[in-house]
Amino acid sequence: MNHFTSFEDVEHPQKLIRQVIELKNNPLFSERGKQKTVGLIFFNPSLRTRLSTQKAALNLGMDVIVLNINKDSWKVEFEDGTVMNGDTQEHIKDTVKVISSYCDILGVRSFATLKDRREDYEERVLNNFLTYSSVPVISLESATLHPLQSLTDMATIAASGITRPKVVLSWAPHPKALPQAVANSFLQWTPAIDADVVLAHPEGYELSDTFAGNISVTHNQEEAFAGADFIYAKNWSSYTSYGETPAVDGDWTITAGKMELTNRAQFMHCLPIRRNVVASDSVIDRSLVYRQAKNREFAAQAVLHNLMETL
Repeated sequence: MNHFTSFEDVEHPQKLIRQVIELKNNPLFSERGKQKTVGLIFFNPSLRTRLSTQKAALNLGMDVIVLNINKDSWKVEFEDGTVMNGDTQEHIKDTVKVISSYCDILGVRSFATLKDRREDYEERVLNNFLTYSSVPVISLESATLHPLQSLTDMATIAASGITRPKVVLSWAPHPKALPQAVANSFLQWTPAIDADVVLAHPEGYELSDTFAGNISVTHNQEEAFAGADFIYAKNWSSYTSYGETPAVDGDWTITAGKMELTNRAQFMHCLPIRRNVVASDSVIDRSLVYRQAKNREFAAQAVLHNLMETL
């Protein structure tokens, strides 16, 4: 594994998932990363990704550098050939070349603008890091994918030991328009586990066929929940009417009553979660969300360990 930016970077995803589970059961604290440095670069806020990746690096004996772009550093220009006489002080190619010279592994977190689908799905920020970095790159979430979260989610489901579970990815309400990254990535990773996967969302919230093309889809949330073993909730804005939030018929908030339709399903969410909007308090308080959050540490540690083998 030379980089970790999507499912496609991982040659043996089932093996990587098993490594995450093994680390969870037998935490590894080693000097494998001694005298190695990971740089974590953030273009947008982060709590679990930031802290879990830092903790994972420390578990391996690595040093960690954290930088918040446009807050702790100069404002970055992305366009080539730009006459930089405006409010940007540093070009992305200079930024990445310099930062990567200080690090052995580089993590970067960006976010969709939700204004221009083509630009977001071209992954301008992430691809500039891949182009100009002299060291392996980890996506700490990009405009379209969140592979560390999805690796965690697959390991959390696989660790249950349920044979071919029914897993439902359900759209849920949110007061703001959100990207499709978590949902895209979740579906991209599901082939790594033996599961019956169902995607439930209101009309108008279809995902790209790249990620949902081979998935069973329904616009009936209660129908989807019937017999489910895991309910994964996430909001996303429209892909077809990009970044918009079409009106929704019915109530898609996940409640205890809806969970009763399942096969005693366990509720999952990547966090942060809007309580009593995405799901009710009673659902969240009896869920896997905190276990998922802790598993982020083991997922990041497995990825860092594998990338260090290429150094």
